[in-house]
Amino acid sequence: MQKKLIWLLPCLLLAACTQHLQDGPPPFHVNADHIPDALPRSLPKSPYGNPNFYVVHGTRYHVLQTAHGYSKRGIASWYGTKFHGHLTSSRELYNMLGMTGASTELPIPSFVRVTNLENGKAVIVKINDRGPFSPNRIIDLSYAAAKKLGYAEKGTALVEVATVSMNHSTPPSKPSTPTFVSVAHRAQPKLYLQLGAFRQWQRAQQLKIRAAALTKKSIIIQKIIYQRLPLYRVQIGPLVGVGESDHLQSKLQKLGFGNIPVSIHF
Repeated sequence: MQKKLIWLLPCLLLAACTQHLQDGPPPFHVNADHIPDALPRSLPKSPYGNPNFYVVHGTRYHVLQTAHGYSKRGIASWYGTKFHGHLTSSRELYNMLGMTGASTELPIPSFVRVTNLENGKAVIVKINDRGPFSPNRIIDLSYAAAKKLGYAEKGTALVEVATVSMNHSTPPSKPSTPTFVSVAHRAQPKLYLQLGAFRQWQRAQQLKIRAAALTKKSIIIQKIIYQRLPLYRVQIGPLVGVGESDHLQSKLQKLGFGNIPVSIHF
């Protein structure tokens, strides 16, 4: 207990000193390789932060009843000093040096493996907060988790978020470097914006023609099988990076397009 109090004291002091500053990294060097991943374990659902749905900035978010089988690709961001020491949605104190994350839809708490698709690094974090509420971000990680994944400096990364099976989780015996998921002989991830998805190819083609009049970027129709039937997805890309994706999404929404999710291809 004494060790825990010693650990929390500088956290709370730093929160008091930084609550009026812009968000960013801590003002000291952090060797994230010395910070162990979160330990997956069965925990009761938090009495806080788990409504059926909630609304932020006019957008309604629905919370999943279970994290079982969850797997999604998208853009990860991170948060640091501005929120350090503040209460999370679960009423736990946010610690930017812990291995935690915020999700708009996963139940609290959940344990997920986050893989940086650009470099193969992977970490396990505990979901204990709500967010991120920026368009096309699927998870907001602690500073330490982002640093271990190698994207703290640039701010965002293309990631895959997947539930950790409790039956196959192994407690980390000591702090270690991030797990590497093999990306050998595989192309780097490519980022697209999805304008729509249709069962009829003709409707997909109509949307493609409409979008082509608004941008010079390449527009594709990707055919997949969904629920045993063809589905035609209209997508713009590949895009140079998250910056271009954000700019193009904002432009298209002003022109009347609604929700425009990202799609990641290999």
